Amino acid sequence: MVKKLSRQEIAQRVAGDIPDGYYVNLGIGIPTLVARYLPDDRDVLLHTENGIVGMGPGDPDAPLDLDLINASKESVTLIPGSSITDHVVSFAMMRGGHIDLTILGAFQVSASGDLANWDTGHPEAIPAVGGAMDLAVGAKRVYVTMEHVTRDNAPKIVQQCTYPLTGYGVVDRIYTDLAVIDVTQHGLIVTGMVDGLRFDELQALTGAPLTPGDTIVRLS
Repeated sequence: MVKKLSRQEIAQRVAGDIPDGYYVNLGIGIPTLVARYLPDDRDVLLHTENGIVGMGPGDPDAPLDLDLINASKESVTLIPGSSITDHVVSFAMMRGGHIDLTILGAFQVSASGDLANWDTGHPEAIPAVGGAMDLAVGAKRVYVTMEHVTRDNAPKIVQQCTYPLTGYGVVDRIYTDLAVIDVTQHGLIVTGMVDGLRFDELQALTGAPLTPGDTIVRLS
């Protein structure tokens, strides 16, 4: 039986792929975990839309300080030289192209990189777009972290999104619990798969055509 990556392992994989010197926004959910796994030898400045530049991982032993939280309302820390801003400045960074990379969760991603991550359309769901639309179009690159399929085993990577869109053609790379997939002008290119998973099995769990990359890294 194939062992899927945990949420922590997905976050660790993303953290290892962030280039040195990047300003990176972390969205809600799995993306917030990335702060825990940044390599010590890499200079990465983390941004959260509620107004911190230079965010560090939370300290589970410290009392909750509501003035030091991320977009998921989780406790965070400040690194030396960090800055706290109001929402106007924070969103100006997001909209003005000053964020090198944003890492977001998603309900669906299409074959062409369309992103749906704020509303499932379910009558009991509470839509919550936050700054996702601003980040999706304002950041220079967009990485998505999510499970490969829903709880009902429906593909979350699809030919066309059926949920309300956050942005058209904005996603550059997808990290799931089964694979790493680049979104390119030539389609969805698989660059990583978990140990023991065959390509045809991954394709069967995906609602859009996949192409194997020249090199596929085995994830564990």
